Amino acid sequence: MTSHFSARRSRQPSPSPITASFEFFPPKSEKMAESLWATVERLAPLRPDFVSVTYGAGGSTRERTHKTVDRILNEARLDTAAHLTCVAATKSEIDGIVQDYWNMGVRRIVALRGDPVEGIGARYAPHPQGYAYASDLVAGIKKIGAFDVAVSGYPERHPESRDWSMEIDNLKRKVDAGADRIITQYFFDNELFAEYREKLAKAGITIPVIPGILPIHNFEQTVVFSAKCGASIPEWVARRFAGLQNDPETRKLVGVAIACEQVMDLVDQGLSDFHFYTMNRADLTYAICHMLGMGNAAPDKVAA
Repeated sequence: MTSHFSARRSRQPSPSPITASFEFFPPKSEKMAESLWATVERLAPLRPDFVSVTYGAGGSTRERTHKTVDRILNEARLDTAAHLTCVAATKSEIDGIVQDYWNMGVRRIVALRGDPVEGIGARYAPHPQGYAYASDLVAGIKKIGAFDVAVSGYPERHPESRDWSMEIDNLKRKVDAGADRIITQYFFDNELFAEYREKLAKAGITIPVIPGILPIHNFEQTVVFSAKCGASIPEWVARRFAGLQNDPETRKLVGVAIACEQVMDLVDQGLSDFHFYTMNRADLTYAICHMLGMGNAAPDKVAA
């Protein structure tokens, strides 16, 4: 059967040349906090390059993001990036948050414009005393400390970009402001990502571009969210999940298989660094990274 990705699958990377970062979101309850911490502990042995903690629309999770970052940094001892947005805050408020992170020992920030308080799809309006856009936020962060700043990239264009010229110009402003790396929105078609990298190269954007990978836990929810953020789902992906609505175990296997195929095809293309959107769940991400050789010690001897 022909794969939708490259057929070169023979090698087993050992030790793995692959590195990864993991994204979490701050928990809303004590039970969710326990689940998140179990996920962190499960993924920590994979030795991620860093982990990141998201920031809700309009800064709605500001305090919970801060607490989650602090715990992961100090208890799990993982290099932790805090997400930060421009929405619903003055420059002085955001500068204070950045300084607090520096004092905590945080040295990475994911700088985003952010979604409006009303959520994805609502009209964005800059705070009159705030940072207007992500490029302004990047410049402001760099004035406060020598942070490693990541920004977002969109292989299929941001939903608000009218064309590719607008998309690339916006990204270039973020790079020119001092961004150190680009983490992309998730995608499922590697050809779109290859075309995206070509566009960035032609624009003179040379900082690392880390592909965002979403292991699919719930296909129906992924379809709904993807429609809002402009990520397309290939028809062949939909076919693989067809008829599995009441078969969660098989869905997991399918989700792992799709993500592994995607990542290994990108490895064949020369990529070695990936950002996994974990959805605060360890199972699929751990299985994928284990299969890629991440965190593996020497193989156990098999008894005769």
